[in-house]
Amino acid sequence: MKIALLGYGRMGKAIEEIATERGHEIVLIVNKNKKDYNLSVADVAIDFSIPSAAVGNLTRCFETKTPVVSGTTGWLDQYDSMSNLCISNNGAFIYASNFSLGVNLFFELNNKVAQLMNPMLENNYSVTSEEIHHTKKLDAPSGTAISIAEGIIKNTSIETWKLYEGDKKTLPITAKRIGDVPGTHSVTYHSEVDEIEIKHTAYNRKGFALGAIVAAEWLNGKTGVYSMKDVLGL
Repeated sequence: MKIALLGYGRMGKAIEEIATERGHEIVLIVNKNKKDYNLSVADVAIDFSIPSAAVGNLTRCFETKTPVVSGTTGWLDQYDSMSNLCISNNGAFIYASNFSLGVNLFFELNNKVAQLMNPMLENNYSVTSEEIHHTKKLDAPSGTAISIAEGIIKNTSIETWKLYEGDKKTLPITAKRIGDVPGTHSVTYHSEVDEIEIKHTAYNRKGFALGAIVAAEWLNGKTGVYSMKDVLGL
């Protein structure tokens, strides 16, 4: 498979390494805000760029019918319009806030735990969420933390989330930026007598890179808008 890398930071370099190990070829690297590039050489594009470049990258992929996997966060207010553009151009698109296979299993676990805990939230338990990332991460909370919050909101009486602030209807998310932490996410249900915690800790970026490549392998040759649930058959 011939891959175009849109974004060549830490994740782009990790994807290049894993892709090569899996027998794929990196045929195009687009770094920063470069606008003059030819996607026709690639079978699929993987976008881990920056928020200001993501929409332009996706648009070009859809216009050239290049299947694209995107893990860039910070642009999701335009997700619906990008999905519609993909469909209207008969393109192929997967966005995930986190491509780690373990994190996507964590999302499903989070949903199930939220369902079980929902009857207990009124009088017995409160719920909080925390994410920790490296100091170079631009957005806070992380896209993964927002996905976790959305899972809790979908499955409980919680109505919204806020950064650092919460009440019975608002999930507080704490975002920490420490050293070179690849990513740690936890959800904790507190009561006066105990607490229940679920947690995912990434040891390095290889898991994110592997998941993005697995998604690209799955998407190649398809059309439509998908998620990691489709890739993993969840």
